[in-house]
Amino acid sequence: MTAEGRFTGKTLMVTGAAGNIGFATARRFAEEGANVALVDINEEGLRDAVSKIRGGNGVATFHVCDATDARAVDRVVDEIVSRSGQIDFLFNNAGYQGLFCPMHEYPADDFRTVIDINVNGVFHFLQAVAAHMVTTGGGAIVNTASMAGVQGPPNMAAYAASKFAVIGLTQTASKDLAPYNIRVNAISPAFMGPGFMWDRQVKLQAEVRSQYFSADPKTAAEQMIKAVPMRRLGGIAEIPGTVAFLMSEDASYITGVNIPIAGGIL
Repeated sequence: MTAEGRFTGKTLMVTGAAGNIGFATARRFAEEGANVALVDINEEGLRDAVSKIRGGNGVATFHVCDATDARAVDRVVDEIVSRSGQIDFLFNNAGYQGLFCPMHEYPADDFRTVIDINVNGVFHFLQAVAAHMVTTGGGAIVNTASMAGVQGPPNMAAYAASKFAVIGLTQTASKDLAPYNIRVNAISPAFMGPGFMWDRQVKLQAEVRSQYFSADPKTAAEQMIKAVPMRRLGGIAEIPGTVAFLMSEDASYITGVNIPIAGGIL
């Protein structure tokens, strides 16, 4: 951690912080001087993430919370405010990819689960943190959407619906909160990898055996990458810098924007 960074003295709250994207972003902010509050339902993952950040001389705390429980979200926000004084930034990143299957076969219970985590959960944290920021003079919020919310991919009805909703929520929240000096933006990663999530997505798309992707995972992976204008996977390391820019003074005029990561189209 640098002695003085862009975010020294500021507090960043990260949801989905036990995952790769959340952890990488929390670590980047800690390196730039921020106090980071990591939130996830996965306590073991949180402990590991906080240990790594503290090992690099970063300042970090962890908070176990179910994003779908509005009261639990309120309690965690109050706890972080009590410890840190205020929340300056929220990286609203928790999410669930859901199943892969054609629309007419998609299980209703999984659809509800995806919407509950990816839409209701995002709303709960956005609302709770925004209500705090209204009283402290403002802040910046970045929601994690997806290129699936820009151009709906096949066989991912719930995930696509949820990410379209996150983009719409971002745009409306940016208008509602602008008078309070709160900026709300979104990022939309394309295919990110290598790693578990990429491997899972390729495997499940291939297993659907749709007209869009080969049943052979290797061929399916090639087809998916060819749909990306830059013809490559995005890397997890490419996300924190974009989030940091949107939170920084360099983006003080930006709100209601959705930024693609890796130039991808699903």
